[in-house]
Amino acid sequence: MTVSKALRDEPDISSATKHRIRDIAKKTGYVPNNSARGLRTRKTNQFGLIISALSNPMYTRTFMAIEEQAHEMGYEIIVAQTLNNPEREETCIRRLLARQVDGLFIRPVYRADSKVAIYEELRKLQTPTVILGHRALFCNSFPNVETNDMAAAKAITEHLLDLGHRRIACLTGPTFAPWAQERYEGYRRGLTERGIEVDDKLIFHAGATIEEGAKAALEYIQESPDASAMVAATDLVAFGAANTLLEQGVRIPKDLSITGFGNVLSAEYFRVPLTTVRQPKYRRGLAAIDAMQKLLKGESASPKRLPAELSIRKSTAAPSA
Repeated sequence: MTVSKALRDEPDISSATKHRIRDIAKKTGYVPNNSARGLRTRKTNQFGLIISALSNPMYTRTFMAIEEQAHEMGYEIIVAQTLNNPEREETCIRRLLARQVDGLFIRPVYRADSKVAIYEELRKLQTPTVILGHRALFCNSFPNVETNDMAAAKAITEHLLDLGHRRIACLTGPTFAPWAQERYEGYRRGLTERGIEVDDKLIFHAGATIEEGAKAALEYIQESPDASAMVAATDLVAFGAANTLLEQGVRIPKDLSITGFGNVLSAEYFRVPLTTVRQPKYRRGLAAIDAMQKLLKGESASPKRLPAELSIRKSTAAPSA
């Protein structure tokens, strides 16, 4: 018992005894068995973090914040990626539940279903779960942390309108993703509140990746809708679109202004530094861990909606005469 308490740094063991026991443990190569400890305490001091892809730069600072705070709490993070595949998402969740993690942070795979079996299971098990991003119908019983995407998309559309643009193309995100719907709605409201009707010929489905942005830009070029500016659903979509446009001889921003959403690290250092929405990625992680701490205490955690700001760079300018 004394050894156990000393290794757990309990206050009722003297510093000298702790030092002597830890020194012996170090010399003998002793490592505590967390699995055995978990069986006794029914706590593993582990969180599961499920995101779409480790390559997505949108999660880096959020993950940093969660890991830093979890470390201070004495928790480890087990990371899994869904690759935006519903079946893989379920497998990831089940594997983490089998590891008996004390809580889950999940960036959902969005779909149109009002109910999803694995989320119903999480709800029945009362597993502490925090949604990273917007809630859909199938996960609306869990607390979440999201950005006010609608207000931010409206603000970036208004930025282009203030510069003098009137025909603004929109590269929309994934159909069933609530964040993409919010960003499109912000774009729509930005136009209509200035008395400009939304032109369906200026709307292009682009998804969320560089490749999808490049494909949407090719469609835009082929259809020649005569826009002077373009808003993209994500920075990655903006990168793909801008690269394609530049390769086709389009001058940014002289011929076409373009904006992104997210402010990933490379946005500032892109070929033409990208005007974008700076999401509070680190604060999103802090808010998520705060919600998790409340759930672990048996308290309720409210949804958190964080404001975002614009980062104006060289990819936007007034339309040329």
